[in-house]
Amino acid sequence: MTTPIPKTPLSGLAPKLVSSSLLDAIQAQAAIEHVAKHKIPFIRFVVEKGMVNGRDVAILASEEFGVPLFDLSAMDAQSIPVNLVSEKLIRHHNALPLFKRGSRLYVAVSDPTNLSALDEFKFHSGLSTDAILVEEQKLAKCIDQVLQSQQDLSIGNIDDVDLDELDISSGEELEDTAGGTDTDDAPIVRYVHKILLDAINSDASDIHFEPYEQTYRIRFRQDGILSEIATPPANLAARLAARLKVMSRLDISERRMPQDGRFKLKLSKKRAIDFRVSSCPTLYGEKIVLRILDSSVARLNIDALGMEERQRDVFLKAIHQPQGMVLVTGPTGSGKTVTLYTALNILNTPDCNISTVEDPVEINLPGINQVNVNLKAGLQFSTALRSFLRQDPDIVMVGEIRDLETAEIAVKAAQTGHMVLSTLHTNSAAETLTRLVNMGVAAYNIAASVTIIIAQRLARKLCEHCKVAEDVPRAALLDMGFSEEQAKQNLTLYKAKGCERCKNGYKGRAGIYEVLPISENMGRLIMEHRNSMEVADAARKEGMTTLRESGLLKVTRGVISLEELNRVIKE
Repeated sequence: MTTPIPKTPLSGLAPKLVSSSLLDAIQAQAAIEHVAKHKIPFIRFVVEKGMVNGRDVAILASEEFGVPLFDLSAMDAQSIPVNLVSEKLIRHHNALPLFKRGSRLYVAVSDPTNLSALDEFKFHSGLSTDAILVEEQKLAKCIDQVLQSQQDLSIGNIDDVDLDELDISSGEELEDTAGGTDTDDAPIVRYVHKILLDAINSDASDIHFEPYEQTYRIRFRQDGILSEIATPPANLAARLAARLKVMSRLDISERRMPQDGRFKLKLSKKRAIDFRVSSCPTLYGEKIVLRILDSSVARLNIDALGMEERQRDVFLKAIHQPQGMVLVTGPTGSGKTVTLYTALNILNTPDCNISTVEDPVEINLPGINQVNVNLKAGLQFSTALRSFLRQDPDIVMVGEIRDLETAEIAVKAAQTGHMVLSTLHTNSAAETLTRLVNMGVAAYNIAASVTIIIAQRLARKLCEHCKVAEDVPRAALLDMGFSEEQAKQNLTLYKAKGCERCKNGYKGRAGIYEVLPISENMGRLIMEHRNSMEVADAARKEGMTTLRESGLLKVTRGVISLEELNRVIKE
């Protein structure tokens, strides 16, 4: 007895068409088997073959699935944002992006059960997608019309860059640790390039590629705040990680240990962006973070820093001393490097020998000898610093004092006729002195070498176009740190609102500073091993403005909001 061949079950719109008597069951079965074999859309096939009327199918689908019905003949083809996805994707899914509203993309489909189309459009465009139902014949005609004169993909804000023309080179002159493996997956390559360019256009400082059990997300850090910008399918996690690791010359076969690398993205002959890459194995794959180092956007101007007048005068006086140490402190991403390079830019003259060692070099400045830390080769901060002192330096900049050896060499350099600039990770200027003592630096060496300590934060600036005044009770002002005199004044404070020119009411960032010059009295306190609270009290008596007091001044001027000040500086 011959076993009957099982029929392909009806799926999608087919059962609805049969139950509504628009399509015969036998015809539907034959159509399902045909489209499955030839991999073409079901609705396109049955409409083109005249089995059903396209208008009737659209009306039925709209009523059945609650998807709005739209007449494509009323649409201006020139306004369709077809460049958000590729022509191949549009033709494969028989779907067309109609218009964009904010972060949502409305996609024209003739079959509302084609959920894979919406998912792929969401992945490739980085936007949330909603379906708009249209007639099959009009959709096919519109697709041909709008694609006739369109390119495959356009990313839009960088005019002199084409995705296929981007020049990506490794930041390290090493053998290819990827074993000659490269990614032939063109969609993944183009998608990664699109994310990189979107991040540059958005003035992002970091890009986070994060895999989870069922999802995958990509986030940008803009003005210090992380925000989700794309959620590609989770099954692409390994391919995205492989592409990023190939670009930065990391070992793609090593997924159990963290790796660090870098690459350069050349946008044009005049502009190149450096990316610092860090991969870290997580529970569901490798999380990869890219730090964007764009030296072209750094404004190395003393006025651009945003210091108060007295703070600026003290800072300028300190960096023009023939010797000593200038320390800038604060958390990661607080603008310490820009502050140091502003000082170097002021001091960078033909008669001055300046050398820097960083991990990595973030701002390229002509006339300065810049060295990258290379742990694999044994080139550390202390190694480079020793070498600098044998090359007749006037000014030395150390990216960060991380250990006692580096600290002692820097202190000795500051005591022997050199100006040394460096950073530390502490919360306030006074705590920096305690940190150096805890590292093992002798108190008398600190008192004799350190000239000035600057603690800083970066706060998001209120958008000038949409900020609105807010009424804050007098008691709340006092709790926030305002003085009685300030609270009695008719202060006008502002808060964020949000408009099309900014992000959630903020645009750009402003520096908040605490500048502590080391006076004779301060030197005695250091020698007496006084704690950071006692040092801070003495500094305030000598006229130092604390971080919070500096922030409150910017609040009263309408530069930042009270909410933002409380976010970056805890009471």
